[in-house]
Amino acid sequence: MRYSVLMSVYRMDDPRYFRQALDSMLQQTVPADEFILVCDGPLTPELDSVIQEYQNDLTVVRLAENRGLGVALNIGMEHCTNDLVARMDSDDISVPDRCEKELRAFEQDDRLAIVSSTIEEFYDITDETTKKRWLPGEHDEIVLFSKRRCPFNHPVVMYRKSAVIAAGGYREEYHRFEDYDLWVRMLDSGAIGRNLSDVLLRMRVSDALYMRRGGKEYAGELLRFHNHLRKTGWISTFVFVTCAVPHAMVCVMPNAIRKAVYKLLRKS
Repeated sequence: MRYSVLMSVYRMDDPRYFRQALDSMLQQTVPADEFILVCDGPLTPELDSVIQEYQNDLTVVRLAENRGLGVALNIGMEHCTNDLVARMDSDDISVPDRCEKELRAFEQDDRLAIVSSTIEEFYDITDETTKKRWLPGEHDEIVLFSKRRCPFNHPVVMYRKSAVIAAGGYREEYHRFEDYDLWVRMLDSGAIGRNLSDVLLRMRVSDALYMRRGGKEYAGELLRFHNHLRKTGWISTFVFVTCAVPHAMVCVMPNAIRKAVYKLLRKS
């Protein structure tokens, strides 16, 4: 089966991590026949230098200004010529047989529209593995899980471009929740998903990650998105009060406490 890789990069990305991410996708046991890289606004000379090194392996799409991840991915998807698209972030590391295993899932069940997997988190400085982010595997479990938390691990998803477009693609309305918003719309429209139990990606984390997932602004965006899910009927008022509101309260806690709570949500 043929597939495309879709990645976005912007000026704040680390060139070292960017190179590792590129290598991990270019060295897959089943390689992609195209790699779409969206430069979300002007980049640093160091990042441009990395792109120059890999120019023969990439189709580079440059945006004049930073538009945000959702817009960048929508634009990049327009350049993907295959229906199956493997997402990849610019600072994570895919295991060598990630795409082979995801493709096998699509081959075994042609109803599937989206596949993700377990991911392993590691500290960017020490390379120390911290936690694994497990998700329910089968479709009915995934739908139920989506009422409370994001049902797919975005950095490791492979999806059908046609199903993403049919659901309306990534939207800008819910900043920082563009992926969750897309998954719910896909599931609501009848798209079938699966999460593989295998660890197919190592996700780089740092204290800065927990900082980005906190603060009054983030808490407000979280509540606005979950209130949208409540208004559309995807979640009940009970779930909003018992899940979204406590999560927002965690967001405004001191970073050390918030970090500890997030870790409790992962399995060792």
